Amino acid sequence: MTTVTQTWATHPDQFWLRGQAPPALVEYADRLGYWKVYGYPEAVRILADPRTFSSDASRFVPRKDFVEGNLPTMDPPEHHKLRKLVSRAFTPKVVADLEPRIADLTNDLLDRAEADRTADRAEADRTADRAEADRMELVADLAYPLPVIVIAELLGVPSSDRHLFKQWVDGAFSSSEQFSLVEPSEQQQRAMDRAFEQLHHLTDYLGEHAAERRRCPREDLLTKLVEAEVDGERLSDAAVVNFANVLLIAGHITTTMLLGNTVLCLDAHPDVAGRVRADRTLVPATIEESLRFLSPFAALARVTNTDVEVGGARIPAGQMIMVVLAAANRDPRQFTDPNVFDPGRDPNPHLAFGRGIHFCIGAPLARLEGRVALNILLDRFPHLRTDPDEPPTFLPSPNLTGVRALPLLLDRR
Repeated sequence: MTTVTQTWATHPDQFWLRGQAPPALVEYADRLGYWKVYGYPEAVRILADPRTFSSDASRFVPRKDFVEGNLPTMDPPEHHKLRKLVSRAFTPKVVADLEPRIADLTNDLLDRAEADRTADRAEADRTADRAEADRMELVADLAYPLPVIVIAELLGVPSSDRHLFKQWVDGAFSSSEQFSLVEPSEQQQRAMDRAFEQLHHLTDYLGEHAAERRRCPREDLLTKLVEAEVDGERLSDAAVVNFANVLLIAGHITTTMLLGNTVLCLDAHPDVAGRVRADRTLVPATIEESLRFLSPFAALARVTNTDVEVGGARIPAGQMIMVVLAAANRDPRQFTDPNVFDPGRDPNPHLAFGRGIHFCIGAPLARLEGRVALNILLDRFPHLRTDPDEPPTFLPSPNLTGVRALPLLLDRR
């Protein structure tokens, strides 16, 4: 797989995708002004200790608009209180009950894509051009719309607005630069301004729906947030929309990357793909190995509350740390042959969904969506493969690992 990743246009800073070792387990990036942690046990320690390593990195961000109610950046006890508000929306039973809906959506989206291909074939026959009927673009046809429809329905916002969500979210994650605290370039400032502008579009949109829920409650998650109380007080408007914003973004982008990455991994390993097609009980483990091998969220930020030693490095208080999950998931101290894609890896304690109090609350839903969608893809397209003439296009952000576009051939050889 390492040789295959070298042919993909992945971000140059994602050295682990090329099978390269980190420069050190822990290093201070002078040009960026913060620390990077690449080792697995070091990452686990940081993520499991919120008292020493705070999730609130807002002091390093010039804009405070998205701090209140932003669950991933909150520390205890406020974090625990707010997380409880939505934990019941992602219980095992609630998630399991969504399986029929996810299957129906997957088939509907693939049917719609098939209808479009049939129309393309008819047009190609009429004009004598080459038909594009045996092709699909995984992200546009399935990997993006499926999870965004599911999370939109849970929140209670129109899934038909998903083209707007995509426009705003893509705009927020469009920068390919590493964020720097010491040498912020004009390009970085423009990228940050654009990101905040796009996120404001999304929070304004959610704010309108939240205001409507205050007037006319419904049976949806947004109404629950509007009506929820913490210590006897309702959440502020800012807290509601920022909380909903995180759920909407994280609720679809992880599954979009997960599904595309898993298809890529299977395509690069036809022997594994053959076994998975023949034995679908291997699908969950294949998804887990994909999450380890191509971790969607490559890094998480933390801030030291005290002076602390990590991996032999002395880090002063008040320093920002980027915990590079994707590199930790390739640490040979934890994973044998870490640069080998091996769905038989057991155990596979990867960090793709984080660890500790901030473990991704939507992880069970993402896994379910991935399992259902992948099984249906394998059923409907037994010879699904990437197009050698159109390689995948990856997201530009150094902190995300996933395809923005993945053209596939559907020939039924």
